[in-house]
Amino acid sequence: MNKAWFYVALTSFFELVWIFGFNTATHWWHWIIIVGFIFVDFHYLTKACEGLPTGTVYAVFAGIGTVGTSLMDVMFFGEHISIGKIFFIFILVLGVAGLKIADGQDEKKALKGVKGDGLDSSIIGSTK
Repeated sequence: MNKAWFYVALTSFFELVWIFGFNTATHWWHWIIIVGFIFVDFHYLTKACEGLPTGTVYAVFAGIGTVGTSLMDVMFFGEHISIGKIFFIFILVLGVAGLKIADGQDEKKALKGVKGDGLDSSIIGSTK
């Protein structure tokens, strides 16, 4: 697995942690911990954007956050799930998967065009 995708997984996890904290914080020091998780979350978000297209990272990050928050509400906070929620969660997952596939195809086209021009394709998509 690409290291950048590992960072996407970490940023998505930490996003869900601090969102959970928003619902459970009862003391001032809880908010200090939550702010710490937010900083860790954004650190991994920026690391993921160094190795992947920002649009893809943000789509996956936002999609996992939205789906995860909806499921967390149902599992931990007693929210009700409806057919409508399930339908739109499914649409959201399809949209995120579609963006990932489209970005992959665009990257392949870009690499193919670079190889045809005689440029060094190892430069494109390199991570820092």
